[in-house]
Amino acid sequence: MSDAILVVNAGSSSIKFSVFLEQGEALNLLLGGQIEGLYTTPRFKARDAAGVVVVERQWAQGEALGHDGAITYLAGFLREQLGAHRLVAVGHRVVHGGLDYAAPVRLTAEIVGHLEQFIPLAPLHQPHNLKPIRLLLANRPELPQVACFDTAFHRGQPEVAQAFALPPEITERGVRRYGFHGLSYEYIASVLAQYDPRAAQGRTVVLHLGNGSSLCAIHNGKSVASTMGFTAVDGLPMGTRSGNLDPGVVLYLLDELKMDARAIEKLLYQQSGLLGVSGLSSDMRTLLDSADPKAQFAVELFVYRIGRELGSLAAALGGLDALVFTAGIGEHAVAIRERVCRAAAWLGVELDPAANAAGGPRLSTAGSRIAVWVIPTNEELMIARQTRRLLNPVA
Repeated sequence: MSDAILVVNAGSSSIKFSVFLEQGEALNLLLGGQIEGLYTTPRFKARDAAGVVVVERQWAQGEALGHDGAITYLAGFLREQLGAHRLVAVGHRVVHGGLDYAAPVRLTAEIVGHLEQFIPLAPLHQPHNLKPIRLLLANRPELPQVACFDTAFHRGQPEVAQAFALPPEITERGVRRYGFHGLSYEYIASVLAQYDPRAAQGRTVVLHLGNGSSLCAIHNGKSVASTMGFTAVDGLPMGTRSGNLDPGVVLYLLDELKMDARAIEKLLYQQSGLLGVSGLSSDMRTLLDSADPKAQFAVELFVYRIGRELGSLAAALGGLDALVFTAGIGEHAVAIRERVCRAAAWLGVELDPAANAAGGPRLSTAGSRIAVWVIPTNEELMIARQTRRLLNPVA
């Protein structure tokens, strides 16, 4: 029998989960999966550590589960699958920790109430991250729950990297650059030495490219600067998010187009990015396969913005030793990696096309001044590690 840690990543219409067993010093994946379509036509799929589907179920159309029903179903499924193993904790991905949470924290009702203050800063994520926490606090108060924050990894950045050029009466209220995808970046930083010891101790830019995308400058395992700022809509164009935007555009939308705050929020978070530019899809795979000029331009804009931000982060680092691609697009889109590396040739990047086509892990030539890698991220394992470390600090 082993102790088990459940990792939960709750979104607006889905709940992703993983179960890790504590076996000595190791945390080994037992199974994982997700429930999608919580408020429409729910679908559930779970796989074991080898990727084999162990359970698959679909509910009838209109038979919505909601978050409450999904957690109830998941609890019953886990009781059956865990058998003699003992569930000892739940680790949650929480996107925003604000100024107060620079490390994982054991959750209480009071802390959840505090975290609700950050919902306006991460409206697509924060309210849904907190729903399962509230449910478990009410139904399983004895079960330890830990919040692991996407902002925490960046809280050690230099003050100047976190600052906006705004008056103190505004910045002192917490209006600053926070950065996101920190769990992914922290995982990459924790394993980079296994691939490239020089890069792990040196100056690396990690490219977390997925439906949400950002870049992070890391020096000797610590975050130095990130493309995301006050909210997760900043930085690169993403699947449906606009990325970096002149604040004057928002004033124009208010004054000239008479859009209210909620309409602008929907535009910037849900109707822009790859979807907005292409008018076709937020999925990079669809855009790469399309001959539509607008789809091609959306891809071109995505790559161009990565190149611009990469130059900025190289400047923040004072040089560059390595690039690391990760997340869905970064790990799988050969064409995007090739175009990004081609645009970064001025930095000393020399791509090996055969290695890139094969998926790496090393993508650069032996003579490349900048090493280039593709490393799969594992935010779930990082959450499990942080949860165990907080609850059992001597382990």
